[in-house]
Amino acid sequence: MKVLKDFNVKDKRVLVRCDFNVPISDNGEIIDDFRIRQTLPTIQHLILAKAKVVLMSHLQNPDGKVVPNLRLNNIAKKISEYLKIKVAKADDCIGDEVKNYSYTLGEDEILLLENLRFHKEEKENNIEFAKKISELGDIYINDAFSVCHREHTSIVGIPKYLPHGAGLLLEKEIEVLEKVLKNSEKPMVIIIGGTKVEAKAKFIDKILEVADFVIVSGLIKKEIIEKNLIFKNPQKIIGPIDNLDALDIDQKSINNFKGKILSAKTIVWNGPFGRFEDENYKKGTQEIAKAIIKSGAFCVAGGGETIEFLRKEGMIGEFSHISTGGGAMLNYLEGDTLPGLKALQ
Repeated sequence: MKVLKDFNVKDKRVLVRCDFNVPISDNGEIIDDFRIRQTLPTIQHLILAKAKVVLMSHLQNPDGKVVPNLRLNNIAKKISEYLKIKVAKADDCIGDEVKNYSYTLGEDEILLLENLRFHKEEKENNIEFAKKISELGDIYINDAFSVCHREHTSIVGIPKYLPHGAGLLLEKEIEVLEKVLKNSEKPMVIIIGGTKVEAKAKFIDKILEVADFVIVSGLIKKEIIEKNLIFKNPQKIIGPIDNLDALDIDQKSINNFKGKILSAKTIVWNGPFGRFEDENYKKGTQEIAKAIIKSGAFCVAGGGETIEFLRKEGMIGEFSHISTGGGAMLNYLEGDTLPGLKALQ
């Protein structure tokens, strides 16, 4: 798989698939710009290399319709604020007008396409849609690890028509997760919170092969029991002792979890424990986060709610790596071939 640094991008139109799917308010204001900040190094590299930069992303799920508060205008403003560079916002992501603009881009100018999901064809992996978008670039760079598990047009369709490679963020995500899988220090502790065990069962079963312990939330443990799920190494799974429906974990369970976490050398965390949005029920999640940091382990966290919690608590900088992907991170670690990565090979 080629990476950004393998390309001579001078005077080339470089079409970059980013993930600017950030939390926003009802009027479209950005609540957390974490994902925007993570892809800035790729954009900066391209600007310094004298490329003509064309960015694209989706925002939420407008079901193929134009939804005014899901336009990417505020994203363009935020990128411009960080880079001190003019960011032009297109009214669409295809068409002659956008195509012509892509050719006239000057130095220190960026073009951001409109929300890809305003077109239903984005989620359909539509070949004609891929051809139209590919007309806007000479090189395709994927820097959106968090959607690499989706077979969407901008992820798997466009690489068929342009020379392609991975951006700096995508390259870093793969490097970190490969370290977890193949070169991690032991003991390794995996922490899985939230709910929906169906989406996480395959990951849990696979990661039990290499992890020393997998700590799960009460609701995950409850679903495992109720659905009678069978795992290869069930003795490695640790959950709350009782009160599996509780809005937070009790002190006895916290102490049990902390004992395992503090002895770990590698930790992967995805999903909060309890209703952390409520100050009355965030203690368990907070204690887990503090223990991870105190452990001094190589620690990776991912998933929207996990990142939201760490941001609110001011802990993001304390982790070795914060993955922009939740589902993509779990899929990669369970051994799945992500469509977006396959398309780059």
